Amino acid sequence: MPLVLDNRPGPGGRARRLRRRTAAALATAVLGAAAAVLPAVPAHAAGPGQLIYVANQSGNSVAAVDSATGATVATIAVGTSPIDVELTPDGSQAWVTNNGSDSVSVIDTATNTVAATVPVASAPRPVAISPDGARVYVAHTGGAGGIEVIDTSSLTVAATVATGNFPAALDLSPDGGRLYVGNFSSRTVSVVDTATLSVTATVPVNDPAGLAVSPDGNRLYVSDYNGNSVAAIDTATNTVTATVPVGQQPQSIAVAPDGGTVYVGNRLGNSVSAIDAATNTVIATIAVGAGTNAVLADPDGTRVYATNSFSDTMSVIDTATLTVISNVPTGPRPNGLAMGKAVPPAVTGLTPGHGPTTGGTTVTLTGTHLTGTTAVVFDGTPAGNVTVVNDTTVTATAPAHTAGTVGVALTAKGRTVPAGSYTYRVPAPAVTAVAPAAGPAAGGTAVTLTGSNFTGTSAVVFGAVPAASFTVVNDTTITATAPAANAAGPVDITVTTPGGTSAVVTADRFTYAKDTTKLTAQPVLLSIAPGQLNVNLDLSATLTDTTTGKPVPGATITFKVGATTVCTATTNAAGTATCTGACPVLTVLLNLGYTATYSGTPALEPATATAGLIRIG
Repeated sequence: MPLVLDNRPGPGGRARRLRRRTAAALATAVLGAAAAVLPAVPAHAAGPGQLIYVANQSGNSVAAVDSATGATVATIAVGTSPIDVELTPDGSQAWVTNNGSDSVSVIDTATNTVAATVPVASAPRPVAISPDGARVYVAHTGGAGGIEVIDTSSLTVAATVATGNFPAALDLSPDGGRLYVGNFSSRTVSVVDTATLSVTATVPVNDPAGLAVSPDGNRLYVSDYNGNSVAAIDTATNTVTATVPVGQQPQSIAVAPDGGTVYVGNRLGNSVSAIDAATNTVIATIAVGAGTNAVLADPDGTRVYATNSFSDTMSVIDTATLTVISNVPTGPRPNGLAMGKAVPPAVTGLTPGHGPTTGGTTVTLTGTHLTGTTAVVFDGTPAGNVTVVNDTTVTATAPAHTAGTVGVALTAKGRTVPAGSYTYRVPAPAVTAVAPAAGPAAGGTAVTLTGSNFTGTSAVVFGAVPAASFTVVNDTTITATAPAANAAGPVDITVTTPGGTSAVVTADRFTYAKDTTKLTAQPVLLSIAPGQLNVNLDLSATLTDTTTGKPVPGATITFKVGATTVCTATTNAAGTATCTGACPVLTVLLNLGYTATYSGTPALEPATATAGLIRIG
């Protein structure tokens, strides 16, 4: 849509003034060309398809320049003296006006080849495309000049609109409802209703060489080529509200995507003026190459591009610093510029979806158009080690965060998009040492656990039995009292916190030993009458856990005289078992004593005791 005026003769005295000033511009070009053509450096990362199309007027070609590397990836032969280029909204085609061959070339951007050539009226210059891609507007400057409306489906001129003489610049309102035409020789801007293709207003503006509509459609900026200024027009009233002095011979204009800054290419000034749209003041004048023509604002807002027709370069301006960061070689005499709308990044996967509150987890984000990623943020906290693996993969290190699920966002090419959610979990505890590592089955051993992430411990378990008690000393230390065990042998001590339960490892092992026991039997006094065959024996024994010194209740005690089992009994709360049983007198006389036996349990050692059978008569 920007137009580039050149030193070709045009109607009226203003075109003659243009010729006279060309010599000065060429002199500047000769002096500055060596410095202007610098080695290309990456402008900024761009995803596939983010190419800048440059119309090379003297090369009869269009260069497709990779915005990431500054390399020309294709040179497409078009008509004679191409002036302007514009991309369709879907980026599938680039339309190029050929000033010297009275035609428009249609480039297929998938193959970077000319797919069609459309004949138009004499000396076409600026081109604009409707937001729906159905119409292309071409301004021809030969004769009385005018606007041709091309139907993109049939590739034919469907209508013409008469505006003013030498229509040098075009732009559309954001909704496509109004077409603005800068009539250089008529010194006016025509407002065309695109529904009726009729001129609805004419705004006086001196020598309009370039124009651009703000993203909100409320302002129209028009460059006054011979007045070295830019007019700001209120589109609601079609009146000039401000005039801003800029550099020499301003022509092409571009507005930043956010509407905050207006960029103007100053042809004889070899510069780009940056205007604050809020105050209508120049905030920077950026020296570029010689013979500055078109300017283009990158849709991501980070760069502005300017073609320099006398240095055969394209300057790349960083909008954050308003400085030139590279000068990219183009074809001969570059003029118009076009770039497809930035394809926003999209994140379709994030793995793993959880990690500890301490951070440090490497997260992989997958999606599309991720090249140029500059940040990954977890709930407002930047991730570390953000690495672009390729256009579909980015890795980052999750920062520390409190427990809970948070949103993740990714920023690439100036756009921030949601990247899914990530759940922070308190780290699971880990037991790395137990001291002492053994104790009696009766429990009661004071055990110190060493490890990590013990804060918030809700349970300490020996095998399957909860500790009798425990105290969290700090995040790495717990003291616990071992519970009684049902059996001797090793068990694993586990710790449970909000972060989970510690994994079972060799270091958490605690070994229970069987308690030792003692059985005490009481002597029995008895009398045996002559001829008596059996005698009733009242037997008694007490079982004690010698590890704890406590009686053992509920234990089964077997009483025998020799090989004869007299009776069995269960110990009471005091650990004593008593029973009465008949025993042959002969067996009693042969042994004169009895044996009490406790066979033990998985937690208690067995015990045996003997006591005498004392005959008293």
